Amino acid sequence: MNVENLTFQRPLVSIIIPTYNRAHLINETLDSILVQTYSNWECIIVDDDSTDNTKDIIYSYCKTDYRFKYYNRPKDRLSGPSSCRNFGFEKSKGDYIQWFDSDDLYIFDSLQIYINHISKNIDAVVAKLEKIDFKTGIKRNESNIISQNTIEDYFTEKISFYVCGPLWSRSFLEQQPKLFDENIRNLDDWDFNLSMLYQYPKIIYIDKPLIKYRLHEGSLSREIYKFNLEEVKSKFYAIEKHLKLIKKNKSANLLILNTFYKNRCKFLLREALVQNNESKFFFFKKLLIKQIKLYDFIGMFKASIGYIFFLFFNKGYSFFK
Repeated sequence: MNVENLTFQRPLVSIIIPTYNRAHLINETLDSILVQTYSNWECIIVDDDSTDNTKDIIYSYCKTDYRFKYYNRPKDRLSGPSSCRNFGFEKSKGDYIQWFDSDDLYIFDSLQIYINHISKNIDAVVAKLEKIDFKTGIKRNESNIISQNTIEDYFTEKISFYVCGPLWSRSFLEQQPKLFDENIRNLDDWDFNLSMLYQYPKIIYIDKPLIKYRLHEGSLSREIYKFNLEEVKSKFYAIEKHLKLIKKNKSANLLILNTFYKNRCKFLLREALVQNNESKFFFFKKLLIKQIKLYDFIGMFKASIGYIFFLFFNKGYSFFK
């Protein structure tokens, strides 16, 4: 066997992890990397200026295994996971890239299974995720990744890759003008994956979970349902950004996407009203704007009546069905 074939069979995988105040759980993530049956990897961890002892825990792994590499996010870079991932990519050397979060877990032979599916003409290998409850460890469900209309179904959340589902070819990523949008905190993975899908990468799908995605209250994805206004605005920025891009590249049915967006605004407005959250007017305004663009004047009337009823009588839930 010549050297070129040997190198191709054992490519270096760069696992890139942004982290912030994860001292209470990152060791489990790093342990799941350590036990991988495939050993040709490097793990690049970029600390987003943690204030707990995350750094000490990561250093302990770096001291015992050279494949772990620790970096602080440079002070001149924006804070947030997107900035950390971009910086981690700059520091990486792998032939293949796996974005990972500091609470994700690999199954012991995940990397080997990914590697078994790669070939020179493949841009990404996408596997399912197993979503588990952080406290109980009980499996809730698996992500859906198979679709005949990938961009439309990804936008409308019928399928989801998350940040850690795909193993990306470095050569494909290096061809992109931009990776993670550093202005986005919530939906950063959704934004990234959609941007990559517009380039029509050649993808192989693995119809089995290779990663355990842990659901807990500290997850950034949960902030939207806590009505963290900064995260809410990030989410809407991402959605509106991609509606503009899809209008330009004509990669999906805009009416379907806009209707999905309108219904999401309606759902979040209803929840904000029930909780009497201060973000309720933000959602109300977003809903009305979308209804105007869709000429949904009946919907506008119902939403306005429902909003007023909730404000004065704490009733009107049926107007948002």
